[in-house]
Amino acid sequence: MRFTDFNFQPTLLEGIESSGYQNATPVQEQVIPLIMQGKDLIASAQTGTGKTAAFLLPVMDGITIRDNHTMVNALILVPTRELAIQIGQVIEGLSYFTNISSIAIYGGSDGQNFVAEKKALQSGADIVVCTPGRLLAHLKMGYVDFSGIQYLVLDEADRMLDMGFQDDINTIIAHLPKKRQTLLFSATMPEKIRRLARNILHEPAEINIAISRPPEKIVQQAYIVYEPQKLPLVKFLLQSTPHRSAVVFCGRKQDVKQLARELQQARMKVAEIHSDLEQSQREEVLQGFTSGRIPIIIATDILSRGIDVDTIDLVINYDVPHDGEDYVHRIGRTARAEADGIAMTLVSEKEQNKFADIEALLGKEVNKITVPEQYGATPAYLPNTRKPSGGGGGFINKKRKFKNKNGGKNR
Repeated sequence: MRFTDFNFQPTLLEGIESSGYQNATPVQEQVIPLIMQGKDLIASAQTGTGKTAAFLLPVMDGITIRDNHTMVNALILVPTRELAIQIGQVIEGLSYFTNISSIAIYGGSDGQNFVAEKKALQSGADIVVCTPGRLLAHLKMGYVDFSGIQYLVLDEADRMLDMGFQDDINTIIAHLPKKRQTLLFSATMPEKIRRLARNILHEPAEINIAISRPPEKIVQQAYIVYEPQKLPLVKFLLQSTPHRSAVVFCGRKQDVKQLARELQQARMKVAEIHSDLEQSQREEVLQGFTSGRIPIIIATDILSRGIDVDTIDLVINYDVPHDGEDYVHRIGRTARAEADGIAMTLVSEKEQNKFADIEALLGKEVNKITVPEQYGATPAYLPNTRKPSGGGGGFINKKRKFKNKNGGKNR
């Protein structure tokens, strides 16, 4: 199905075409018509399925039809600043030929940016993309008017609840008109998400595109190692595996810093992203990575849902993620769009049970690759010998322009 088949407004279609969109993904084919019909929606879709455009396009089409730009028309709540920035950039591209304005609001910025956000909110940005914590700061000041909101979107709702945003979300929703269209997107559908849906959605349509498993086109591999073997093996894998862009995930920021230092000493061009960096530093690193100037990023899970770069063809898990959902989102950074990708996980002795839990979630065993002899003997993969581990941008407007570099609650 082509995007021209949805009967979007001509100015929006221009933005779609200039952004390089042609054929809709399965999630877009199912979701877009329902939203255009005015239905509330609860949708489960795994990473890389095109869900961002699935909710943005019909929302933007509706805003274009109404042509009322004096109040906030749509509110999009997201868990992290990185995701807010990413969605803001997508909106900017798609809305280029329209009169739609937008603002990305996220915490960690200075007073000057807060003033710019305030001005944009008071002027009535058509689409507000924000993290809950930052938005609450504005709401408490008493000048935000959300009475004109037509759309509420909760993106990655499971992650927002995992990060403790439940009360913040409830407070924000209390400021919104009861008559609105609400769209909830989540990679997983645990009971806490269904409870939230029952409270805020009205007779919703339900779409389930995929269970929490990575796309089949991702080649998954595991290396069973002793902990001290991880560092030299990562060096070897990065040097011996052809790639355009690579992400190495570490569970702790201390490991990110150490690994980045070691790789830089080995004359590899890498950068690091973790919560100790200022927002401006993170943005600079991401810009370098997106442009190809920095081919390798070492990161914590702060990046596992906050980056969408089509050129990532290698993901390495320096350690086993906390649970299966984190694993799916980490390796989902590769094989975006129509590309292929490789995901490698280094599994130490104490992480074997945790990795076996992930394999159970995947419904299959991940291929175990033999570690090269020069790194010494390795442990056998015997995951059940111990107790199981468990765990499963700126205000964009063609007539009004404000700039902000904001930062929300985030790890």
